[in-house]
Amino acid sequence: MSFNVDILFKIAAIGIAIALLNQILSKAGREEEAMMVTLAGVIIVLAIVIKMISEFFEAVRVFVAF
Repeated sequence: MSFNVDILFKIAAIGIAIALLNQILSKAGREEEAMMVTLAGVIIVLAIVIKMISEFFEAVRVFVAF
């Protein structure tokens, strides 16, 4: 398992896109939709992080098995 920097860029891009959408929706008076977009972004990033943690624990389990 190697750490891939692309994942960091992907998470940063998602954060920037969500921040832009949040600001646009907030300025348009759609605060509820802005909150839903922010929540969706958090869930997407959380799924990516959980996948990374799962891969880490799998690598540790394989390493300890030797």
